[in-house]
Amino acid sequence: MRVESRLSSMFHRYLRIPYTLNVKVFRAPKKPKATFVFVHGIGNSLNAWDEVVKEMPKDVKLIGIDLLGFGESPMPRWARYNAKTQARSLGLTLLGLRLTQRPIVVGHSLGALVAVELARRYPLAVKELVLCSPPFYKPEIIAKGIPSQEDMLRRLYRVASRYPDQLVKLSPLAVKLGLANRSMNITTDHLPSYFAALEASIINQTSLKDVSELKLPVSILYGAFDPVVVGKNIGALKKSNQNITTKRVLAGHEIMGAYTKELVRYLLQKIDS
Repeated sequence: MRVESRLSSMFHRYLRIPYTLNVKVFRAPKKPKATFVFVHGIGNSLNAWDEVVKEMPKDVKLIGIDLLGFGESPMPRWARYNAKTQARSLGLTLLGLRLTQRPIVVGHSLGALVAVELARRYPLAVKELVLCSPPFYKPEIIAKGIPSQEDMLRRLYRVASRYPDQLVKLSPLAVKLGLANRSMNITTDHLPSYFAALEASIINQTSLKDVSELKLPVSILYGAFDPVVVGKNIGALKKSNQNITTKRVLAGHEIMGAYTKELVRYLLQKIDS
């Protein structure tokens, strides 16, 4: 467990200074055709993109970033872990990299929501977004009758939060069965940041509205068999904003196997265009 010093906690908590996140530069050619920044999903780390990186050409710059509370990035117990907090740290980290090109930001699941907030707050820092398996949900409405898909998913997430020990036990099994990315690592130390991110960034979110108002190009990829993505919300986004394009792939939620191939093919098109 990474223990934060009292001075560091005061610096970030009370002075509101964003954290600098852990970065891995997978590939750095001298004159890159394009620059990609990869942002992982909840419970994962930048290593979630290893399969994608292997398939990408050598003449592009590839950067992976661990979100706050995950991988090798700081894990403050007091943080809210909402999209705003994550995007501020991501923005500061990108600024410190002194990139010579505006990057295409590729976000998966939670990372997709953070990418939307990054583009909303710092539109000049991002060239375009590629959002993979984004869990875009409408605001929660307590109503009688048949619950919506979003409401049922929220209930499922909240039930899961009541049994943290089971989550720790089941995550290695999910990886072994191929249901989760190999980089998924949920330990007792990770549980506070995991559930804080789930509550603040996914259950309670404004990302659906925010992405509909972005002016930069946005591509959305989602699996046909993804249980946590609401397809009708993505369809509505495409109709509401001409900057948004969507692609449905024959895959689930995690970027593995066929999903990896589809994503790499899509990113190669971005480079050529």
